[in-house]
Amino acid sequence: MTTTTAKIVHAGDATFQQEVLKASGPVLVDFWAEWCGPCRMLGPIIEKVAEKYVGRAKVVKVNTDEATAIAAKYGIMSIPTVMVFKNGEVVHQMVGLQPANNYAAILDRLL
Repeated sequence: MTTTTAKIVHAGDATFQQEVLKASGPVLVDFWAEWCGPCRMLGPIIEKVAEKYVGRAKVVKVNTDEATAIAAKYGIMSIPTVMVFKNGEVVHQMVGLQPANNYAAILDRLL
């Protein structure tokens, strides 16, 4: 299942490869869950990053409760975890709530 809200794509086990691994350009992936307080706090930050980089980088959210195979494949043990992919490979990973400029700095380096 893939759904899109604003500038963010929501991907699951079935759509992760197409949305993230086959994407051209950098892809910021927010691994989160509904019950996670810090994840909910990160949501507006991720939305701002998605707005800023529309057309230059892709922003994807993956609910770890729904996309258990992807969460397991990438060893997601703590959330929120944000991974940045380029050419189908993880090029950066951050665990925990970070300020927006941390995510922007990573994307800026890859663009």
